[in-house]
Amino acid sequence: MIIANDITLRFGSRVLFEKVNIKFSPGNCYGLIGANGSGKSTFLKILTGEIESSSGDIIVNSKHRISFLKQNHYEYDEFNVLDTVIMGHKRLYDVMKEKDAIYAKPDFNDADGIRVSELECEFGEIGGWEAESQAAQLLDGVGISQNLHYTKMENLEGNEKVRVLLAQALFGNPDILIMDEPTNHLDVDTIMWLEEFLINFENTVIVVSHDRRFLDKVCTHIADIDYGKIQLFTGNYLFWQQASQLIIRQKQDQNKKTEEKMEELKEFIRRFSANASKAKQATSRKNMLGKLSLEDIKPSSRRYPYIVFKQDREAGQNILNIEGLNHSIDGEKVIKSFRITVEKGEKIAFVGRDGLPATTLFQILNEEIKPDEGEFNWGQTITKAYFPKDNGRFFDTNVDLIDWLRPYCKEKDENFIRGFLGKMLFSGDEALKKANVLSGGEKVRCMLSKMMASGANVLIFDEPTNHLDLESITALNNAIIDFPGTVLFVSQDHQFIQSIANRIIEITPNGWINEQMAYDEYLESPKVFKQREMLYGEQLTITK
Repeated sequence: MIIANDITLRFGSRVLFEKVNIKFSPGNCYGLIGANGSGKSTFLKILTGEIESSSGDIIVNSKHRISFLKQNHYEYDEFNVLDTVIMGHKRLYDVMKEKDAIYAKPDFNDADGIRVSELECEFGEIGGWEAESQAAQLLDGVGISQNLHYTKMENLEGNEKVRVLLAQALFGNPDILIMDEPTNHLDVDTIMWLEEFLINFENTVIVVSHDRRFLDKVCTHIADIDYGKIQLFTGNYLFWQQASQLIIRQKQDQNKKTEEKMEELKEFIRRFSANASKAKQATSRKNMLGKLSLEDIKPSSRRYPYIVFKQDREAGQNILNIEGLNHSIDGEKVIKSFRITVEKGEKIAFVGRDGLPATTLFQILNEEIKPDEGEFNWGQTITKAYFPKDNGRFFDTNVDLIDWLRPYCKEKDENFIRGFLGKMLFSGDEALKKANVLSGGEKVRCMLSKMMASGANVLIFDEPTNHLDLESITALNNAIIDFPGTVLFVSQDHQFIQSIANRIIEITPNGWINEQMAYDEYLESPKVFKQREMLYGEQLTITK
């Protein structure tokens, strides 16, 4: 159990949290949600002691161990993978290293013998003899193959380091498990494995995630940060959505009834306050009126951008044809003999463990790079808008957002552009921000503005939900569903894929799978399951 008692955090005159009281109990998984900038990650750091609150206390049993999923990919570069995982249980790792150091001494004496005997006893009590096998099992679960277990962390790719740090956080059955965006850079198989792990985890879990399906699958409670307060809801993310909206409607309905009652009382008082026979009743009604009050319904701090994609010209029947596409990077073939025909109105999700093939394909289709072999042909009526995974090059400029967006707009008037940016949550002086100082989420909203202004009839998205909060993801999700044109996209957000895609293409090292179906149907299909096992060359766990 971990308790936040009257937690307040101030940065100068800004109050991020004000007298927050919340208890996180064992056996539950708490999803911490809130708009970007509401303080989700900061609150996690207060819970773990990385940041001190301005006032209040965090109460944790001194015997309980907190594990926190860290995002510093370079912190453990000098250690091998297996040791990095075991370091998730600091005391166990310290005992192991001290014990090994004593055994390695050339002048081992009686005092060393006594000390190592004590360490061996403690080592056994805290699960040391099972440490390596448990660490290896976790690494297998997150997709790190055995041949990498004794490799130094510095030799791993970025997404592999993320997986090792996830295994580190899960290692040793911590009493309190705290995770900030644990599904980032994970493929669907690993996310499904993590979901199952957390569902069966018996201790306390607190997680921040922008993956709505993940929150629905694992959370027993939702802790909602809004205006510096945290309100606790029992149930998953979908229940929170329904319950929070119901609470607001109930308050609005109650206020409406109260207003009607107040008007009724006021009318009686106006009519009969001067009437001697009714004076006593009028006075009674005045007392009743004085006791009535409207409940203050504070609007949420959450803001939804207005995202709408409109095509200036409807596409013809010929959209895209790809034949025999091959491309290698650093001698490794990432696209092999790839061929597809894209039909009008299709919304195709490109999925797979490795996002590089789809990213490379999108770069080829947008003529950023040339394929080694093969060809592709867009229809004559096609206009494209492209959201690249790496958008940094678009913001390497000192111009403000009005001048940044102006070249992409047909209408050049500043008031029009300001209005456009305002709908994307850049209101007032925010429209004068310099492009090179934007946050990740602000850059994404700018890129979406650029795509909206294009009027394209084919949209291409490579991981558009990265850096967005749940509100912006929902707005983008709905906009793509409503878009009448053709969409090609990559995303790790399960609900995003399930709600948009009508065709799934999975590119693997040994070929690709192409199915005209929704994502859940794809994952549950025995036929697809057998294809995936064959192409990946390993046993998989079928989703439920």
